[in-house]
Amino acid sequence: MIYLGMFINRFGTFVLPFLALHMTKEGYATIEVSVSMASYGVGHLVATLLGGYLADSIGRKNTIVLSMFSGALSMLALSQADSVAGFVVLAFLAGLTSELYRPASSAMLSDLVSEEDRITAFAAYRFAINAGWAFGPATAGFLSEYSYLWLFVGDAITASIYGTIALFGLPSLRTGEAVSSAKSRSPLTELAESFRVALSDIRFVRVLASSVLVALVFMQMMTTLGLEVKQSGHSERVYGLILGLNGVIIVCLEMPLTTLTRRFSPVLVIAGGNLMVAAGIGCVAFASSPAGYCVAMAIFTIGEMVGMPVSLAYVSGLAPESMRGRYMGIYGLAWASSITLGPSLGMFFFSLNPMLFWLGCAVVGVASAAVLILPGRLMQRLVLTSPGLAVGVNKC
Repeated sequence: MIYLGMFINRFGTFVLPFLALHMTKEGYATIEVSVSMASYGVGHLVATLLGGYLADSIGRKNTIVLSMFSGALSMLALSQADSVAGFVVLAFLAGLTSELYRPASSAMLSDLVSEEDRITAFAAYRFAINAGWAFGPATAGFLSEYSYLWLFVGDAITASIYGTIALFGLPSLRTGEAVSSAKSRSPLTELAESFRVALSDIRFVRVLASSVLVALVFMQMMTTLGLEVKQSGHSERVYGLILGLNGVIIVCLEMPLTTLTRRFSPVLVIAGGNLMVAAGIGCVAFASSPAGYCVAMAIFTIGEMVGMPVSLAYVSGLAPESMRGRYMGIYGLAWASSITLGPSLGMFFFSLNPMLFWLGCAVVGVASAAVLILPGRLMQRLVLTSPGLAVGVNKC
């Protein structure tokens, strides 16, 4: 049921990849588009923390249901925005509601499978997501040529379908310790405790710092790449097909690839995947044709397939059972920050010099791998200079 719901919801993720193009087509300036995209990211940022807390308090299922139905309403409201202020406010609301489910779905999947099966389970989770992604952006590209309104309506319909699946098809999972804790302490106290525990483990700090960097790079392929493709004289349809290629490759290759990557050190596998992501995004600097962009996307996708399932399983294994939802929420901050900062930073630097921008993204991708494999003593010194992170330095 989780996989089915994620497939349908991901298929209908029409709005976010095309929001910048939609606002540009409506005549909004780059800075106005950037602020609106950042507003969605701020909503996502809040959702990762709130969603993690709700997953551990009201339950995984209830959080998913709440997110899907409220997200559907938010997308319909966003379709009616006709001013910068309207886009900023409604984009924040859409980011908050639509992304609330992520920590809950990851935590529920971890609850349902044993630790040794989690890499495979998360690979299958991503298989479902990317099966939807393989066809969703291409469909959105076709729909956008008729009316951008259909993107918002389609997004809302598919979110409602996942909400219905969650309501009737998912179990109610919540640990007894989490319930007791939620009743005795305030949400802010719970979140503060979660951060204290999570950031005292340098293994988690490493993967979190690495994820922040690679997520900033990742977001450029989902947003700024659209401007690159348009600048090279290609249509929204071409951009949608390029994005769809990412999903097709993952659907075909990620599950077999995971049977190999699970045999090696998770930290080294994640670092290797990040290096491939860096290589793929660097190739965009030298591309101008659809074929060139597809080659860059293929290399980028290989890196994503190598690193992402292992990263999700690794983080879920580090989390105490009663804090799993909140741990996944803190981990989700890396990706939320990329939506908050990535599009605005990307559009700004892209407008200055596109080639240097893409090469700079590659450098950031390499740095995301270096953070994971820094020598233990150097990492300890970096952590010891950061207030509140000194506990647990022996876990490098």
